[in-house]
Amino acid sequence: MRSLAAALVLSLLAPHAQAGDPGIEVRLQKTPGLVDAAKVVPGLRVELKYSTTDNFLHADVYGSLERCYLQRDAAEMLAAAAAQLAKLRPDLRLLAYDCVRPVSVQRRMWKVVKGTPQQPYVADPNTRTGSIHNYGCAVDLTLADAQGKPLDMGTPFDYFGQAAQPRHEAGLVQSGKLSTEQLANRLLLRLIMARAGFQPIASEWWHFNCAPNSVARKKYKKVP
Repeated sequence: MRSLAAALVLSLLAPHAQAGDPGIEVRLQKTPGLVDAAKVVPGLRVELKYSTTDNFLHADVYGSLERCYLQRDAAEMLAAAAAQLAKLRPDLRLLAYDCVRPVSVQRRMWKVVKGTPQQPYVADPNTRTGSIHNYGCAVDLTLADAQGKPLDMGTPFDYFGQAAQPRHEAGLVQSGKLSTEQLANRLLLRLIMARAGFQPIASEWWHFNCAPNSVARKKYKKVP
């Protein structure tokens, strides 16, 4: 699965694999409504996976971007989630893996996965909605200790398979493919995010939306 994506990315993203998009940081800074979430969310750690090669594309598509930009609404909700975490587990922090994702990046990702088993995991940028990430209304994240080490969630970020899907967790625990500790970590993440108003999805334990697709489409604009 990952080897297939890696082979495809060589031909589709090779010219950009090292540099990514050199202008993305400036564009996001100038986009109305977007804020640097680290300035709003106390203790937020940021490790944008698409600014590294540690992702299913095996390519850096964000270039020099290192900050987590979100709509202010989403950033304030994330601050509320951090406050919930501080009450329940003051030893832990939120660790963001992906935040706003410009449509230009979404298109490049779509070219890699289109026609492969990974296609269901990447929203088609040509549809009316695209990805909620394109609006700055979604965040991919996990929990980490005070030193920034991610908790064990049973699978890494960007793992495409049943083991990463919340809808299969009961069966995964029964079969021994997911430990009770791993499930507890996921449940804690979902609890604090839900209390802050975020909505999880059934296919990825790390993904949360600040609003339904229909609401995001009316309230925010896609980031080009």
